[in-house]
Amino acid sequence: MTVVEVCSISFQYHRKQEPVFHDLSFSVNKGEIVGVLGPSGSGKSTLLRVLAGLEHPSEGKVMLSGKTVVDDRTCVSPEQRGVGMVFQDYALFPHLTVAQNVAFGLHRLPRRDRMSRAQEMLELVQLGDFASRYPHELSGGQQQRVAIARALAPQPSVLLMDEPFSNLDADLKSSIRCEIQEILRKAGMTCMFVTHDHQDVEAICDRAIKMS
Repeated sequence: MTVVEVCSISFQYHRKQEPVFHDLSFSVNKGEIVGVLGPSGSGKSTLLRVLAGLEHPSEGKVMLSGKTVVDDRTCVSPEQRGVGMVFQDYALFPHLTVAQNVAFGLHRLPRRDRMSRAQEMLELVQLGDFASRYPHELSGGQQQRVAIARALAPQPSVLLMDEPFSNLDADLKSSIRCEIQEILRKAGMTCMFVTHDHQDVEAICDRAIKMS
């Protein structure tokens, strides 16, 4: 089953500027982990923002789980796209506990079910005993796993990750890569993540899309 279908999309910030990317097409199947590789300025992060609905392409079409989310007549809002996103800085709320951070996006669930779902996700990322802690009490790798748990909690059709390892030191990277791959496989999650490091792709991904 195809989860992400991108058809001839282009993006430019202003009409007089050169496109960030032009006539880009690809597809991602259910359960695939796909890296987005390329140098700075090649449009990697912009591509994720277009998929998430945070930016609008100048032309082309994007389909998610068989539904058109953007073309020249359609633009589905970000919260209606079924997309989870993990930002480079993790974007955790410092005043909320780990469990409250994970439960934050579960407003559609009855209140009694939110914390049980949050705890389920924390168990998945091996942080079940950290529910009552605050983000500043966690290591960088633990904060990253909380951000992933929060993104997975609403059961998105695709998870987008922007430079997920850029804030981690070299020693931590190799162990975190293995952990993240295991989490994604256990969840059966379709994932695209931006990186400039070929080792990330070799360790985690089924394949890569190269931006130039």
